Amino acid sequence: MERPAQIRPLIGPALLVLGGFLLHAQAPDLAGHLGLAPDGAAALVLGQAAGIGAWLGLAWTGARLFDLLLRRAARVTRRGAPYPRLLSDMVRAVLFAAAVAVILATVFGQPALGLVTTSSVAVAVVGFALRNIISDLFSGLALGIDAPYRIGDWIETAEGSAGRVTEIGWRVTRLLTREGVAVTVPNGLVAAHRLVNFGAATRFRATLRLPLDPALPVERARRILIAAALEAERRFPGLSPDLHLQEFTEGAAVYMLRFSVPDYGQEAACRDAVAAAALRALHRAGLAPARPARHLHLERAPAAPPAAGDALLRRIPLFAGFPEEERQALETMLRERLVPRGETIVRQGEAGDSLFLLAEGALEVRVLRDGRELPPNRMGPGEVFGEMSLLTGQPRSATVLAATEAVVFELRREHLDPVLRRRPELAESLAAIMAGRQARNASAAAADSPAPAEAPEREALLGRLRAFFRMG
Repeated sequence: MERPAQIRPLIGPALLVLGGFLLHAQAPDLAGHLGLAPDGAAALVLGQAAGIGAWLGLAWTGARLFDLLLRRAARVTRRGAPYPRLLSDMVRAVLFAAAVAVILATVFGQPALGLVTTSSVAVAVVGFALRNIISDLFSGLALGIDAPYRIGDWIETAEGSAGRVTEIGWRVTRLLTREGVAVTVPNGLVAAHRLVNFGAATRFRATLRLPLDPALPVERARRILIAAALEAERRFPGLSPDLHLQEFTEGAAVYMLRFSVPDYGQEAACRDAVAAAALRALHRAGLAPARPARHLHLERAPAAPPAAGDALLRRIPLFAGFPEEERQALETMLRERLVPRGETIVRQGEAGDSLFLLAEGALEVRVLRDGRELPPNRMGPGEVFGEMSLLTGQPRSATVLAATEAVVFELRREHLDPVLRRRPELAESLAAIMAGRQARNASAAAADSPAPAEAPEREALLGRLRAFFRMG
């Protein structure tokens, strides 16, 4: 059934060719049967019309046959898309032009040599005048056959010509840039330059180049920058970042932070998110990108030591109301821990009496509720966890493990106890902050659980805190 359906488009043109040639050969006899002079004007016109129809029908048959061969070639090569219309249009034009030349030479008796000479001169003149257009046409033909891109793909070709393909024409390819600007690029220009195809909705790896001071340990740079990219992953899931030290140049260690981009249209937004997160992470760590000069000392914020515990306490709302001297006292008691990637820091359900502050790296938070595990969350530098265990002694409410190598500071109950005994009024501010935070957590959990735990009231938290620290 498939083969007759393929041959059916050839039946009409083939019948026209067969009938035309038969009528052209039998024109005098047919004129005689009609009572006309076999060598008269009517017989001549009838024979010429039949000859014209036969040769045009032959060109038509050739064009139809070429289209069928193109479709078959597309199926055999599994291109997934038909060959371009431009190719069949050009072959059709050549076939009909040849048919016209043959008609002039055989039907009307025009000298073939003069016709070819005249046509060659005309073609040469027109070709020279339209050489750029012809170049674009043939380039479009070659691009259509090779199909290096399709409508909907993001491509980058000549300088300043990058965008999503909206139309592929005879002469030009039309693009729509990420800024919404329509760009028309001649096909000859596309064929003459390097072409990069990012695909329609295909993930690809982008790279952010970051020059840092070579005095910065590679392990710490990796910890800070990978955690920053994971922070950006909250906006663009699936970044899957990695970091490579590429080279030393001009007194800087150049790191390449690579990340996965959903498609070329979101590349700028992803790059902005990763770069901004990396810059924030460097500033939090008291570092800065290396300048284009031979600086061999580590750039740091004026008052931030390598283990910036006080800077972390200052940014945490839980301790925002503490006087400066009390924060400094707590700073001296903070215990720094280097946590390898994958190691569990706290486990849900275990007893605890300490709080952790994340200084560098990224952590993963896993919560098991009503027998099922909720989607994991992620924590970045500057965040705090375990405060309920520190203030009330209740069991850990989540499992926290290191998504990357991380640096955390631990504050234990025995560290906070003397501060609260000296300044009992601080317990009320801690209870108020904790009540607000618990209320927000309960609201967020409502979407994940049909019956989330109710947030404790401020007075209830204050009572637990005073009982745990035996404040009377």
